[in-house]
Amino acid sequence: MGFTFSYPVNQESINSGTLSQWTKGLNVPGCVGRDVVRLLQDALLRLGLRVRISALVNDTVGTLLSAAYKNPSAQMGIIFGTGTNAAYYENIDNIGKWNGPRPESGEMVVNMEWGAFDSNDFSFLPFTPHDIKLDRKSINPRKQAYEKMISGMYLGEIARNMILWLADQRLMFGGRSSEVMNAMWSIDTSYLSNALEDTTADLDEIKCIIEKTLNIHDTTLVDRKIFRLIASLVGERAARLSSIGVVATLRKRPELLEKPVHIGIDGSMYEFWPGFDQMLSSTVSHFLTPEQFKNVSFGLAKDGSGVGAAIISMLADK
Repeated sequence: MGFTFSYPVNQESINSGTLSQWTKGLNVPGCVGRDVVRLLQDALLRLGLRVRISALVNDTVGTLLSAAYKNPSAQMGIIFGTGTNAAYYENIDNIGKWNGPRPESGEMVVNMEWGAFDSNDFSFLPFTPHDIKLDRKSINPRKQAYEKMISGMYLGEIARNMILWLADQRLMFGGRSSEVMNAMWSIDTSYLSNALEDTTADLDEIKCIIEKTLNIHDTTLVDRKIFRLIASLVGERAARLSSIGVVATLRKRPELLEKPVHIGIDGSMYEFWPGFDQMLSSTVSHFLTPEQFKNVSFGLAKDGSGVGAAIISMLADK
């Protein structure tokens, strides 16, 4: 079995790795610093299941391998979903900490853990007071800064902070709020994507979300339009910032852009957020030359982490 584990580990071999930290709001005691493969393998043995874990795989690595299985020009695997991360092929000469044998290909897949970018400095990313409030109240403050700006787990909470700020200024709901609205994480990111798809004259879907789900009654059409605008702004910022990670990685190995480069992407944001894929592609095109961008293609690697884990497990067993 291949074990997809979507959290930062110090991977010491193909089928072992110690957990560095939890992310995406998860915090299971007694696991950090332990071999996650051994924990799962022991549990399987206790259940009497004759299953051997032959590979530990980050979901981005699995997505890359899954995409490469269908398209040999794949060079990156990315997750834009509840969290975000990426993996890419790096020249082995650029990996200073590698002391093992040189791979025949001269390359190694690198799990970037890019969701942690800017976590210690807060000086590069354009943080707003709403981002800072979310970070301060999260279970992992000052960590996963990039992830908190672009991932599905957090966008609803950013929008909630914005809405409450506007309500406090009496610019929404007549200054009213509700017990539901005041609770952290009460706005699911799916509410925002649903709002963007509401094309009714009175924005009836948004009215239902605000009045029945969030329990703020007697909303005006202006209130609903502002709600949709907030959803649009939060989502577009996420897509634009997501593209910067793609561009930075491609620029790390500019020689790849001289030939077709496919990027496999999995995750709910890429698959379901209205227009996310178009905004991602158009922003990437802004930072590359036309000659470079014409070689770049994006594609959904559906369940890439699962399929990729199976492929890697098979190869590791051989």
